[in-house]
Amino acid sequence: MRMQHFVGGVDFRMAMVPESSAHADPGSEGRKRGRSNCKPAPGAAPARRGVVRRENCLAMAVIFLAAALLGHGQNARGQVTRGQDMRGQDVRAGDVHVRVSPQVKTGIEGATEFPTIQMAMDHHPWPGRRADGTPGRVYIEIAPGVYRERVIVTQNHPNITLMGMGKSPVDVVITNSLNAGQAGGTFFTETVEINGTGFEADNITFENAAGNTGQAVAAAVRSDRAIFKHCRFLGHQDTLFADYGRQYYADSYIEGGVDFIFGNATAVFDRDEIRANGPGYLTAQSRTSPEQTTGYVILDSRVSSGIAPGERDTVSLGRPWRPYSRVVYIRTELPSEIVPAGWRAWGKTPGTPQAYYAEYKDYGPGARPADRVAWSRQLTAQQAARFMPDVFLAGSDRWNPVAEAAKLP
Repeated sequence: MRMQHFVGGVDFRMAMVPESSAHADPGSEGRKRGRSNCKPAPGAAPARRGVVRRENCLAMAVIFLAAALLGHGQNARGQVTRGQDMRGQDVRAGDVHVRVSPQVKTGIEGATEFPTIQMAMDHHPWPGRRADGTPGRVYIEIAPGVYRERVIVTQNHPNITLMGMGKSPVDVVITNSLNAGQAGGTFFTETVEINGTGFEADNITFENAAGNTGQAVAAAVRSDRAIFKHCRFLGHQDTLFADYGRQYYADSYIEGGVDFIFGNATAVFDRDEIRANGPGYLTAQSRTSPEQTTGYVILDSRVSSGIAPGERDTVSLGRPWRPYSRVVYIRTELPSEIVPAGWRAWGKTPGTPQAYYAEYKDYGPGARPADRVAWSRQLTAQQAARFMPDVFLAGSDRWNPVAEAAKLP
C-alpha cells in the first residue's frame, strides 16, 4: 500500500500530475532520468540542473503546509498519511499506521504492509512528533489470524500499539510453544517480549501453547507505562511475566496453573478474569525490598477455576517469589477452590514471612478473611485507596493509565 498525499480527503498528488499521465507514478519519469519531475512549460527557457520551476514547487509547498495544518500524520518519508486508520478513526500528526495480514506476501523497509508482526516491528516507518510536541506512536493493525511467531519489542521501539482488528481477542492470536526444557531456561520461552516504554495492546491473544510441561511464558513485559486492554494471556506455568515498570491490564483474561502472574512490576489488573486451569498459585510477585514501590493489585476482578468440580482448596492467592513480595486483592470475586488460608509462604525463609499480602472487601465462596494466615492483612478503605490505579501507578510523571486506556477502542 503506497502512502499518498492527502489533504482534507483529496489526493493532491494526482493533482500535480500532467493530464496525459494521470495514472502514472508522478515521480517515476524524473527518477528514471535522475532529475526533478517539475518541468518547464513548452517554449520556456530550460531550468539550470537541479533547479525546478518556482510556481510548481511553490504549489507543492502549499499542499504540504495545508496537510500539516489539517493535522494529518506523516511517515518516515515525509509523506502525508491518510486521514483515518483501518477503524475509521482520525490519524494524528506524527503517528504511523501499518498493517499486518497473512495475505501480505512481502514487506520492505519503509513499507506499510507486512506478513508478520515481527517484520512490521523491524521495518515500520518511524514516527515524528505530534502537534503538541509529544512523540508520535506506531500503530500496528493486525488482521484476524493465528500468527505462529515470536515477537520482540526492543527498548529502542517506544510507543508501539498492537491492535487486533478482529471482533474479539480470540480473532488475533500470537502463539508459540517453547518450554524451559527446550529453550534452556524460563526466560528464553516467551512468545512475546516487550521492552519498549509506552507499549499498548488491544484486542489480542498472547499464548504459550506448551501446556503443562513446566515453565512456559506467553508474554514477558518489561515496559514502563504499558497498557493491555481486551487481551488474553494463555498458558500454564509462568504465563505472564510482569517484571518491570508500571503496567495496567484492563478488561483482560489471564489463564494458568502455577505462579502464572509473576515478576516485580508495579501492576494493576482492573476488571480482569484470572482463571486457574490447575492446582497452584495465582501470583508469585518478587519485590526484594520494602522500599520498592512494586507489587500487584487485582482490582474489581474475578478469579475463576477450570479445575474439576469437587476439588476444593487447591488454589492459593499467591506465594512470595522474593521475600518482600506484595499482592493486594480489592473487591474481587473468589471461588471455592481458594485455600482458606489464602496465601502460602513457599518455605524459602524461616519465621514469619515478610511479604505484604492483603485483601479488601473480596467476596464469593473463597473470601474467608477469618481463616487467612495471621501474617496477611485485611485493609481499611483508607488503606485500600492507595492501591487505586491513578495513585499506585502515577509515579513522578503523574501517569493516568485509566485515562490513557480509555483512548483505545
